[in-house]
Amino acid sequence: MYDVFGSIRGLLKIDSVSIDNNIFRMHYKATMFLLVAFSLLITQKQYFGDPIDCIVEGVDASIMDTYCWIHSTFTIPSLTGAVVGEEVPHPGVANTQIHGPDDQYQIKHHKYYQWVTLFMNLQAIMFYIPRYLWKIWEGGKVKMLVMQLNSPILDDDVKRERKAMLVDYFSVNLHNHNFYAFRFFLCELLNFINVIGQIYFTDRFLGYEFTTYGTRVIEFSEQEFGSRHDPMDEVFPKVAKCTFHKYGASGTIERHDGLCVLPLNIFNEKIYIFLWFWFIIVAVISGVGLLYRLATFTPAFRQILLRTRSRLASSDNVEAISRKCQIGDWFVLYQLAKNMDPLIYKEFITDLANKLQGKGPV
Repeated sequence: MYDVFGSIRGLLKIDSVSIDNNIFRMHYKATMFLLVAFSLLITQKQYFGDPIDCIVEGVDASIMDTYCWIHSTFTIPSLTGAVVGEEVPHPGVANTQIHGPDDQYQIKHHKYYQWVTLFMNLQAIMFYIPRYLWKIWEGGKVKMLVMQLNSPILDDDVKRERKAMLVDYFSVNLHNHNFYAFRFFLCELLNFINVIGQIYFTDRFLGYEFTTYGTRVIEFSEQEFGSRHDPMDEVFPKVAKCTFHKYGASGTIERHDGLCVLPLNIFNEKIYIFLWFWFIIVAVISGVGLLYRLATFTPAFRQILLRTRSRLASSDNVEAISRKCQIGDWFVLYQLAKNMDPLIYKEFITDLANKLQGKGPV
């Protein structure tokens, strides 16, 4: 039984090849997984729990809950730091008729919670798009070139034949891989642009509160307890107001102010503080990755990287190949180094160096 499972794992490992890098995978694997997981968490609470509970007299509770969920709730951001129990019943909740329409007491409507799940799913798709484009453009090239040479156990005749085919391919198609490489570099750039764009899209989605959200929470955590209002109460209020109008018995319009509890915001505030840090980390790492990519346009740096990947090969052979290769050729060789068995790759580098220098096989 163990041998059977071992064989299956071996076959799966042989069939799978790496066509990108760890920074790329941070976008379409890690970030996409986080967004989908958070979306599912919110969905469970939103559709199988009670996302909003409103307290009001004179209006049926279920009608008030549905109305306030559809038409949004509101708070007064300038009063989120007021003393609870003395000045306000809850952070940001007060009688708007008493405070009036003064700019200091402008109300803020909260509508985002209706769309959090859909917005996160849209973000997850956006993070996958560069990967989708690269899979189309890559077209299985690396897998075809590897030809199961990532397996250390291979018949000598088969190994010799496939190495010869690979060497012939590179000698014939030398300097024809730049377009292939530039499309991958474009996808790396799209990853960086996307994560920066997602920061600003999220900022707009949350009423332009997201870009400073993390720094404000950090500042709050460093203050003494009770000395400042929690910025999470301003962006994600747990209790907000909702106004419902209806006709009374005499036909006059009645105003009913309700207090609405938003339990989903307990999750939203934690999710978005995590996403704030995560997006910043991914953006910084992606930016460093782009600087690394710019450095690979330098032949000397490409030679160092190829030598690092080809540890078993002779440095003279690596240098001879590097002198002949353009950036696209180097990129394909680097991709093969990640996927081929090190010993087979060393033999391939030796044969390719001899071929490019006009020498016969060793």
